[in-house]
Amino acid sequence: MRIPSFLRRNGAFACVLAGAVLLAAAGCASTRVGLREDMTGKQYFHPTNFHGETRLSADLRRVILLPVYGGSIVPPETAATLEEVFATELQKEMRFEVVRLSRTDCQMRFGAAEFSSTSVLPHDFLATLGREYAADAVLFVDLTAYQPYRPLTLGVRSKLATIEQTRLVWTFDEIFSADDPAVGNSVRHYYGSTDSAGIPHETGQGALQSPSKFAAYVAAATFNTLPPR
Repeated sequence: MRIPSFLRRNGAFACVLAGAVLLAAAGCASTRVGLREDMTGKQYFHPTNFHGETRLSADLRRVILLPVYGGSIVPPETAATLEEVFATELQKEMRFEVVRLSRTDCQMRFGAAEFSSTSVLPHDFLATLGREYAADAVLFVDLTAYQPYRPLTLGVRSKLATIEQTRLVWTFDEIFSADDPAVGNSVRHYYGSTDSAGIPHETGQGALQSPSKFAAYVAAATFNTLPPR
């Protein structure tokens, strides 16, 4: 879907990002082993609040991962730590080449270390990134909820937008809580942490108590819903 040029002036692109634009087709999740449902009959958490194009276009090759936006939800140092986790899981998906915009560079170039997908963006923000990084799209990751103690909770809103023609390719918005049995099963399954009797191993069970391990599962589950190639 093309956005008229008048919507891209004076920060109006932020309104497009914030508007929950319906895309042409629902995203199809890939089947990375760590996220597949097994045959034990257990319930697993499957994100549903996402929309995406059927497939990534052939000309979408390089994507800039923007600094993770913590806003008032998490302090900058926590956002920076989680940013490493999200970058690692995104690269594992191998959907496209990932180029990271550091928080330092973002601050120097645009006057802020992070931008939300619902922010009013600086003038020529996307055009500048596309030109200087030879990128085809940008990926926003916003933290919408965060609880680093039991039950661990992490909310993620993420959007993939092309630089040319400012088209939303994929949007995602979910809250993951370790208090949800389906989420707990998915975390343990992601870490391959049950024996033949279904008893959790320490690694998977520990992930339900470790903010960084829990975040790795969340990031994997999030980016697993990106449109396939």
